[in-house]
Amino acid sequence: MQRLSHLYGRLLDGLLCLAALLIFMMMLMICLDVFLRNIGARGIAWSNEVSEYILYAATLLAAPWLLRRGQHIRVDIVLRALPRRIAYVLEYLSDLVGLACSVFFIWYGFRVAQDSYSSGAVSMKTLVMPEWWMLTLPPIAFLLVAGEFVFRMHRLALMPVGAREETASAA
Repeated sequence: MQRLSHLYGRLLDGLLCLAALLIFMMMLMICLDVFLRNIGARGIAWSNEVSEYILYAATLLAAPWLLRRGQHIRVDIVLRALPRRIAYVLEYLSDLVGLACSVFFIWYGFRVAQDSYSSGAVSMKTLVMPEWWMLTLPPIAFLLVAGEFVFRMHRLALMPVGAREETASAA
């Protein structure tokens, strides 16, 4: 399980790098668009729309990595005040709830993407593309988040009883 967790972490690192690369490309595109408009040339008509898609994709790509690193939103003031065993149980329960929510979002997201594909729905903005292309990202991202919740529960089972020491903590 340790080896699998390590490989999974490498996958999440790669997805984070992809998210960072997308953000960098978005920055270059916006700079070029602004530059072109300031010199009197036509800007890049689709830059705003592509920027929206990049922000959406980068958020979904980075979410499992943030969960793995403990850099997601976490309020642990109560966990720190509780007895160690109760804090430990609550840590496990929160991971279990997170896993259940992720599984629901995978199922629901897959159904929505499948319905969009079946109906042939198209997103018509500056760019015209099948709607399901963007709707497939959430179930994939939540599948990765669900995987991380499984690894979190495994790591929790191996650690001493008590609350986790996360990177982002209120303590």
